[in-house]
Amino acid sequence: MTKQKLGPVQVLVYIILAFLTIVFVGPILFILMNSFKSKFAISDHAFSLPVGDMWVGFENYAVGLLREGFFWAIIWSFVITILSVITIVFFSAMTAYYITRVKTWWTSAIYFMFVFSMVIPFQMVMFPTVKIADMLHLNNPIGITVLYLGFGSALSVFMFSGFVKSIPLEIEEAAMIDGCGPMQTYFRVVLPMLKPTAITVAILNAMWVWNDYLLPYLVIGLSTEYKTIPVVVQSFVGSNGNRDLGAMMAMLVLAIIPIVVFYVSAQKYIIEGVAAGAVKG
Repeated sequence: MTKQKLGPVQVLVYIILAFLTIVFVGPILFILMNSFKSKFAISDHAFSLPVGDMWVGFENYAVGLLREGFFWAIIWSFVITILSVITIVFFSAMTAYYITRVKTWWTSAIYFMFVFSMVIPFQMVMFPTVKIADMLHLNNPIGITVLYLGFGSALSVFMFSGFVKSIPLEIEEAAMIDGCGPMQTYFRVVLPMLKPTAITVAILNAMWVWNDYLLPYLVIGLSTEYKTIPVVVQSFVGSNGNRDLGAMMAMLVLAIIPIVVFYVSAQKYIIEGVAAGAVKG
């Protein structure tokens, strides 16, 4: 067999893909490499391999894990992420189904309000959100789950609505003829069909909630017991600006591993769900 010669366009595409790979994978390799260095070596030789005197092994991981609050931060990160994702998927799917199937002016208005809220930056509503959260005592896992539902439902409803529009009404009518009520039709017929989009929504929101720093920091803060991993990692910065960079890098690696494994194992569902929800709508 003769090798097919690459054209200039294909060569350009490969160069762009290689560049993007370096851009996205480079920071992860940078953090992993520096997690095995001393904090002074990171400051002086950030881009050098951890060899010779720079190599400290797993000392940074031990220091980070022994830091007060980090173990509970892992637990609370899992709890808040799981609760938020389940809540967003459950309520967003029901909302999207209702405003898609019930054709009135106010359901259309609600849909466009969801779409409009996608373009509003968080910084515009940051201070009112923190004030209201403080007034309602939402500085706990349940309270921040409610806030994540508010901020995460816009894109989720948009994706679910696109997929619901592609479901033939004849399927639901057949279920009603067989004796199913509206709730039975939704939970027994429609909801199982929403699985591809539901998985995609769950993955996207899980990555967002797990990695989010700003909202937990503003609502939960540093003084409560419900701190998440990104908030605790910030505590490695001392009062005078001194940073334990080695322990910080090690804890960032531990924070990245679960979400990377989760994404790699479920990445095919993201493509399927986006194609099913966003395109068909």
